[in-house]
Amino acid sequence: MRLTVKPSWVARPPGAVTRRAVRVCFVIDRLSRAGTETQLLALLRHLDRSKVRPSLCLLSDGSGSQLIPSGDCPVLQLGLKKLVSPAAAVAATRLARFWRRQGTNVVVTYFLDSTYFAVPIARLCGIRRIVRVRNNAGYWLTPLHRRLGRMASKLCHFTLTNSEAGHESVLAADELPGDRVRVLQNGVDLDRFPVTPPSDTGREKVRIGALANLRPVKNIDGLVRVAAEVCRSDPRVRFDVAGEGEQKPALEAQIRAAELADRFSLRGAVADVPGFLGSLDVAVLCSHSESMSNALLEYMAAGRAIVATDVGSNATVVRHEREGLIVPPRDDQALQDAIKRLLAQPTLARSLAIAARNRVAAEFSRDEMVRRFEDFFVSLVKG
Repeated sequence: MRLTVKPSWVARPPGAVTRRAVRVCFVIDRLSRAGTETQLLALLRHLDRSKVRPSLCLLSDGSGSQLIPSGDCPVLQLGLKKLVSPAAAVAATRLARFWRRQGTNVVVTYFLDSTYFAVPIARLCGIRRIVRVRNNAGYWLTPLHRRLGRMASKLCHFTLTNSEAGHESVLAADELPGDRVRVLQNGVDLDRFPVTPPSDTGREKVRIGALANLRPVKNIDGLVRVAAEVCRSDPRVRFDVAGEGEQKPALEAQIRAAELADRFSLRGAVADVPGFLGSLDVAVLCSHSESMSNALLEYMAAGRAIVATDVGSNATVVRHEREGLIVPPRDDQALQDAIKRLLAQPTLARSLAIAARNRVAAEFSRDEMVRRFEDFFVSLVKG
């Protein structure tokens, strides 16, 4: 039997407001403090409820449930462990009922499992618009996931990505018409980041750091190699990395082997990101692949001197020698030289940091991001 969702449009007398807020349900595997999840949580908190009424579905367990926004955002936690199982049928029924109760007319999915699970159900339920979000370059996708991704994207009305690099990747991978892929850039909450100019790098200690999940794509092992050379030439320098991940034991061993135990710290997850960034003189993003980096926007908001690899949208967000220094990916020598340049030229470091803060405030604020999403969701149900 076909499942249907109660329409969210109702007739009103002439002269009255003719449309109620768009009812959008966001479906994601689980929550964490990673970039995509952080951007989603910001949307849930800041969307104008007169335009967009959000709800949230967590596909798997309750990990990150402490991050769920309180108040007027209904939440469904399915606790689904396997997509192919008797429990999946029960979860599908619960999800359809949830959408019906909320009057959902737009479904937005994040990550692979949520997309594979929720998109077909949304089609069966007659959801008015289905949107898939893919905010990465797909560097890690297997051939099977590429095939499944193409199938899922063709069931969606639109695919969202957060950069032109992501746009090109989606077009190539999913074989979609250009008008079905939209770019909505990330934003950062500037109020969280007080303006604290980098301190004088002539002092006794200088801190270089990064915000990164400890995964191979983030190239923290490359940063350790660079740190060994930088520390050898400058006794003031200390390195700090904030983040967790499966690569942590290997990185700890690499740090010990390089005799950097007292000069390179893996801090784990940090709750106070602005405080961490405010302690740095130079912030580094040395990834092998990105789309639009949330960490990079936070570096800019914190007013740090930045070195970033030329991947994804990095070089368009932080322009070389205007808001930071851009270096080729997988080039330890170039990364080392850029860091040393900022340490040797504190005036340059300060001017780049100020320019970075000004640019993120002008073009990548959280308010601007939320407005872009509100306009997009409203446009989906016009007419």
